[in-house]
Amino acid sequence: MFRQDADGRDVELAGSTVALEVELQRRVEDGLEQMLGVRFLASEYQTGPWHRGRIDTLGLDENGSPVVIEFTDRP
Repeated sequence: MFRQDADGRDVELAGSTVALEVELQRRVEDGLEQMLGVRFLASEYQTGPWHRGRIDTLGLDENGSPVVIEFTDRP
């Protein structure tokens, strides 16, 4: 994962996998509509008492269909 410094150069981010996942998620959510044409709805959306899970990023595509994005460090 990289960021741009004040001079516009790419600088590799150091840190834990969790920190990198959070940063990646934030960046994807910030540009979701531009990158994928998906309207952002929620981050860390709770799926309720039955599934007791969490959706990393939730959005709607141009047809109003749900888009679920999960971030993981596993292939």
